[in-house]
Amino acid sequence: MKQSSLQGRRQTREWIIQFLFQQDFNPEPIDQALSYFWEEKAPVEREQLFAERMIRGVIEHQRALDEMLSQYAKNWSSDRLAAVDRTVMRLALYEMLHCDDTPPVVAINEAVHFAKDLSSFQSGRFVNGVLDRIRKELDRPARTPNRPTEE
Repeated sequence: MKQSSLQGRRQTREWIIQFLFQQDFNPEPIDQALSYFWEEKAPVEREQLFAERMIRGVIEHQRALDEMLSQYAKNWSSDRLAAVDRTVMRLALYEMLHCDDTPPVVAINEAVHFAKDLSSFQSGRFVNGVLDRIRKELDRPARTPNRPTEE
């Protein structure tokens, strides 16, 4: 994957996290919220499509994602998690479970990056631990996507 594409995807994930965090505290109809959200951003079409696919997927599967996070975050129900950590882990878990083109370790690494950057260094370790426990239970390779990546 090209470096500019990696940076673009990281920026897109940051937007996804921002949007999902915002929706957690101020829920709006998704189409209206996305329309307002994109007014302030300048995504390329490909990244906007990726973001909207991830956003809609996380929201659609939020209950199941939260149940799984509660199960693997020992002694922490999803509603007790720090809001940023919960949002970051929802996105990573959604990618791990539903996006064959994202290797689980990539989803985890991105989640750890955002947890450290947007929450705290300790959050990075916590997020890594929870998601890695889940990764070990998945029936798919940790590092190899199911389809070729761009070179």
